[in-house]
Amino acid sequence: MAKISNEAKQRYNENVKEYKSRTEEFLEREKNVLKAISAENPTDAAFKRLTLANERMNLASYYLLLNRISVSLLGIKNEAFLNDARKSCYQSVIYLEDVVTDVVDAPFSDYSENLEVIDSFPDEKRFLLAKKLGFTIESVEDDFGENSKWKWSFVELEGRFIAVAKNLVNLKTLIAGLDPRVEGYESRHRYVKLIKEGLQKAADRYRQKYELSTLRIDDFKLAIEYLGALRRLHTILGENDSAEVVKKKTDVWKAKMQTDEKRTAEGA
Repeated sequence: MAKISNEAKQRYNENVKEYKSRTEEFLEREKNVLKAISAENPTDAAFKRLTLANERMNLASYYLLLNRISVSLLGIKNEAFLNDARKSCYQSVIYLEDVVTDVVDAPFSDYSENLEVIDSFPDEKRFLLAKKLGFTIESVEDDFGENSKWKWSFVELEGRFIAVAKNLVNLKTLIAGLDPRVEGYESRHRYVKLIKEGLQKAADRYRQKYELSTLRIDDFKLAIEYLGALRRLHTILGENDSAEVVKKKTDVWKAKMQTDEKRTAEGA
C-alpha cells in the first residue's frame, strides 16, 4: 500500500472534523435521553426509543460518510468507522425491540400490548422508519464489502431488523387498512411487501449461513422460524395459496434438518 502523504492526512482531518463532532454530539444527546426515560410513563419511553432508533440510523450514515471520505482522500477503508456504523444499526434495532419485542414467529396476541402504547404512531411513519433502517443496514453491508469478516453477522442483523419491522405493524387493523379506499393504503401495501420479502430473505440467508458457514442446527431452526412467520402473515392476510407454498417449503426444510441432526448424532 502506498504511503499516505502528510498533505492527504491534513486534508482528511479537515474534512472529517465537523462530522466527527456531530457524532460526538449525538452520543452525548443519547445519554441524556436515556437518563430521562422513565418506566412510569411507558408511552413516553416508547416514543423516546423510536426517536433514538431513528437517530441511530442517522449516526450510522455519518460513520459511513466518514469512511467514504477516508476512501476518497486516503485510499483506504476505515474499519473503525464501518464497525461503528454496524454497531449503530444494531443499537437502532435494539431500541425497536425494546418497544415492540424481538419475537419472530408468534401470535399477535403475544405482543399486541406493546403496540398499544404507540397507537398514535402513524402507519406511514412506521413504514418509513422500517424502510430507512433496512436501507441503512444494506448500505453498511455494501461498504464493508462481500469478503468482510462480518459477512455472516449481517444475517442476524437483517433477521432482527425484519422481525421488528413486522412487530411494528398492528395486525388487528392491518386488514381494514389494506382496502385501497382507505387513506394510507399505498404505504401499508408497500410495508407488507417489504416484510414478506424480508422474512423470506432472512429464512434463505440463515439457511445459507447454516450450509456454507456454521453447520449449527440453531441457524437452521431460525431459518425455519422465519418461514413460520411468513406463513403466519400470509394466513392472516387470507393468502392461503401462498401460505401453503411456504408450508411445503417448511416441511422440506424440517425433513432436511432432522436428517442432518440424525447424521450428526450418529457421527458423534
